[in-house]
Amino acid sequence: MNPMPRRARTRRKFLQMLGVSPLIASSSVLAGGLADLLRAEPLQEEHFLGWLGTLQQQDDAIISAPDQALDVMDFEPAARKNIPPAHWGYLATGVDDDATVRANRDGYSHIQIRSRRLVDVTNIDMSRIIFGTKWDTPIVLSPVGAQKAFHPDGELGVARAAGKKGNLMMLSTVASASIEDALAARGGQVWQQLYPTNVWEVTRAIIKRAETAGSPAIVLTVDLHDGSNRETLFRAQRVDRRQCSLCHGGYSPFARGKTGATSASEGFAKYVARKPMFDGLDVSKVTQLHPLAMSWDLVKRLRDTITVKFLIKGIVTREDAELAVEHGVDGLVVSNHGGRAENTLRPTIESLQEVVEAVAGKLPVIVDGGVRRGTDIFKALALGAAAVGFGRPHSWGLGAFGQAGVEAVLEIYRRELRAIMRQAGTTSLDKITREYVIPRSS
Repeated sequence: MNPMPRRARTRRKFLQMLGVSPLIASSSVLAGGLADLLRAEPLQEEHFLGWLGTLQQQDDAIISAPDQALDVMDFEPAARKNIPPAHWGYLATGVDDDATVRANRDGYSHIQIRSRRLVDVTNIDMSRIIFGTKWDTPIVLSPVGAQKAFHPDGELGVARAAGKKGNLMMLSTVASASIEDALAARGGQVWQQLYPTNVWEVTRAIIKRAETAGSPAIVLTVDLHDGSNRETLFRAQRVDRRQCSLCHGGYSPFARGKTGATSASEGFAKYVARKPMFDGLDVSKVTQLHPLAMSWDLVKRLRDTITVKFLIKGIVTREDAELAVEHGVDGLVVSNHGGRAENTLRPTIESLQEVVEAVAGKLPVIVDGGVRRGTDIFKALALGAAAVGFGRPHSWGLGAFGQAGVEAVLEIYRRELRAIMRQAGTTSLDKITREYVIPRSS
């Protein structure tokens, strides 16, 4: 009896099993090669061994120290190697088929830079003043929740890196560190991101705690509701054999199916038991982290309550930007939650233009989503952004090498931004205007 058909079927099952792994799916090179193999008939021995060779070569090429990175993308596979599958799925996931995650990145490729020549670029000034504070660069660390899931340094390692490199940091409401500890670790300003929950007393308590600690800004996130269809996360959870309830209390805003709690409020209480910003708060009536009833009435109430700067994160349209100005908001963050909110396929760099036009210089606009190069930062600044943020790349640096990895990521962005400013003939950020970018011809 010829054993080859059975061997071929076995290999095909093995490849199909690998195909559902987020570790493979998140790599376009490996996923593409695997898809080619699964389409091939019959499955040849040399093809199978060749694909495994590609996998081995990629593993061998993973950087083993921060200074080996040539760009921030080098930190992604290094982090993926270290982070447990479900935690990696949480970091990598978008919604549905992750198309908006890809669109955020691809959006920058549709913009070209118009460089000027014969400009003395000996001295480059990358500083930016936001709300009276001068920052060394316009580079912002966007809020990412539960960063101890990626490395023991967690948010405090990110804060120390931000302080060392002179960058603005936003701290998530569901961070694994408190605002007090983050401010101390950074040695300076940290903005508090706000998920308001569905209980006003809890919302107000978080705001007042952040203000008392010395946070100079509250950033309300408005682009997310419970129940996003995060397929990449769900697939990652399937292959992670750890007992997640040990970390998450049997509850997650994005869990699929039953949470294991007897009630929504009990589940939420277990979930936030490990979230320092909820310490000492009565969360017995909280059932939603991202309340479905959030409206402009809440914005008005927050504006009357917040005594520091008040920003809204998640605005992507002209209409909402105009309403934000009318409600006395101090700043906006153009964001689609890294492609994790809804699968619009619209990159934030395209949303930025109409939001900037709507506010007409009345308040600063920050943008995040898909920023992977210094040239991306340049393009966003040219289209009117006051500053430019990112979440996944600094989390890759953290997951790969802790605080040292975050510092390296920030240094690469700084280096690349300085390089393109020199090449384009722009010696300071205020010289980076719309005249320096044009749409790429189709």
